Amino acid sequence: MRIGRMVWAALALGWCAHAAFGLAEPTVSVQVKDGRFNLMRNGAPYVVRGVGGDGSLALLAESGGNSVRTWSADKLGEVLDQCERRGLTVTACLWLGHERHGFNYGDVGQVAKQMEAARETILKYRDHPALLIWCFGNEMEGDGNNAAIWGAVNNLASMAKRLDANHPTMTIISEVGGRKVANLHSLCPDIDIVGINSYAGAASLAERYVAAGGTKPFIVTEFGPPGTWEVAKSPWGVPVEPSSTEKAGWYRKAWEKTAAGSSLCLGAYAFLWGNKQETTATWFGMLLPDGTRLACVDTMRELWTGKPPANRCPEIAALKVVGEAQGDPKATIKVSLQAADPDGDPISVRWVLQAEATETGWGGDTESAPPTYSDATVRSDANGCEVRLPDEPGGMRLFAYVTDGKGGGATANLPLLVKGVPRKRPARKADLPLVIYDEAGRVGAPYAASGWMGNAGAVKLDEACTDRPATGKTCIRCEYTASGDWAGVIWQDPPGDWGDRPGGWNVQGARRITWKARGARGGEIVTFHFGLINPDKPYADSVRRKIENVALKADWQTYTLELPGDDLSRIKSGFGWTVAGQGGPVAFFLDDIRIE
Repeated sequence: MRIGRMVWAALALGWCAHAAFGLAEPTVSVQVKDGRFNLMRNGAPYVVRGVGGDGSLALLAESGGNSVRTWSADKLGEVLDQCERRGLTVTACLWLGHERHGFNYGDVGQVAKQMEAARETILKYRDHPALLIWCFGNEMEGDGNNAAIWGAVNNLASMAKRLDANHPTMTIISEVGGRKVANLHSLCPDIDIVGINSYAGAASLAERYVAAGGTKPFIVTEFGPPGTWEVAKSPWGVPVEPSSTEKAGWYRKAWEKTAAGSSLCLGAYAFLWGNKQETTATWFGMLLPDGTRLACVDTMRELWTGKPPANRCPEIAALKVVGEAQGDPKATIKVSLQAADPDGDPISVRWVLQAEATETGWGGDTESAPPTYSDATVRSDANGCEVRLPDEPGGMRLFAYVTDGKGGGATANLPLLVKGVPRKRPARKADLPLVIYDEAGRVGAPYAASGWMGNAGAVKLDEACTDRPATGKTCIRCEYTASGDWAGVIWQDPPGDWGDRPGGWNVQGARRITWKARGARGGEIVTFHFGLINPDKPYADSVRRKIENVALKADWQTYTLELPGDDLSRIKSGFGWTVAGQGGPVAFFLDDIRIE
């Protein structure tokens, strides 16, 4: 594979500098020899055999894995310590803001705070013996055409090199489409390694990366089965999930064709070492919640060690509906299962009927698990089952969980449909007071500031502002930089939804919503909203209220919107503000927003 002249020159120049000045070899470095890139750790080649997730580190080490990646610096010290005890390394990924979550890379203050947080993390952990790579961001690049994002990434990488010369730098992109690869290469010279998340296309990633202009070494930072966006759909439009047995083949192809087959690839991190609700309860998980391993774990063990496990996971040859996969409410559906254990171990099968997920996230966002129907099974054994559909129209999934009693398992599921017009799912009942923003910030908050309206490009939002908060250490700084037109931000549940999906909160019993606000100078005119989505949408706010044209003062004031007798059974838009152009920038601050 041809290596770009500039890359060769940069590597040669770096080697000469080390030789000329007698500098010690970095703890971890990237080197190239005979046309192949190598990750070197303490002077020896190091191929990343890694995973991402919070599953058993003991099982990972036993399976031949050697590394773990993170998505943020949360609990990084704990992860590093645990991995060191197991002889594992850590690619420390520092979370960078996503524009779709409201982060503005044109906001100098937001970018500076992000950089300061990264600086503190690097200084704190740069000497940890388990540290392998500093990684900045995960899929924060969007379409890859915002130069401000790449500039922020390169500044972080440059800072990391100044603070820690012993570990290479990386950033992670979602696949290699558009001009992502080209822009990253031209705008991020201080990034040593390109991290790429790829699923159905992982086996062809190396060729596609080079075709997109890639010359830097890369690591596959997420790989696994085809994503929910890459598979066939049922007749009613939901993705059809491969069985765990089928998924194992996808892990194998990705490793053999790319991780082990490319001179540019330094290794790969399999996804997900653990389990997670993402469209379904089993789509990306390599383990079940009780730690039972699935076939992809056995596959990776064989690829990493050259030897299969002593006892292998059960296999599912087929899970099929006998007859129709849809029926009227309370109809009975029959399914057949062909499953066996390759070692001859007796198997047991657990059947679970679960509602189809309707509150799905995007890009790995957190999802709530849909309800299950414990009394749905009419008859079941290891060869199939009969389930009675619930009386609520809508999508369902029937899961088969197969185990061998020796730590191995297999899963498969079938989408089913209860005919009829689905009733609206009720909103979750909230405990009062329901805090939208306080000192805890956005972590675990019931609503996200995701509904940007009007001239959104002129909006800046900092939810961790330290400029004279009303209480605690932080508040929200809002700014509209245009002199005309209008804009606003709404706190939504689910994020980004304008009434097409279930969600929101039932706050029946609440009497008011209160918040604190102040203007940057005083006199700023702001309209505040509670509930915004009109009844023409399937999932509207059950009430829509606002206080118009509030003239803010320069000091903190408490504002209250009384809710006497209002229908509060579904509040999708928990809070929001709009401003019209006022001849110049309008800046104001919010704090302590709660429904009580």
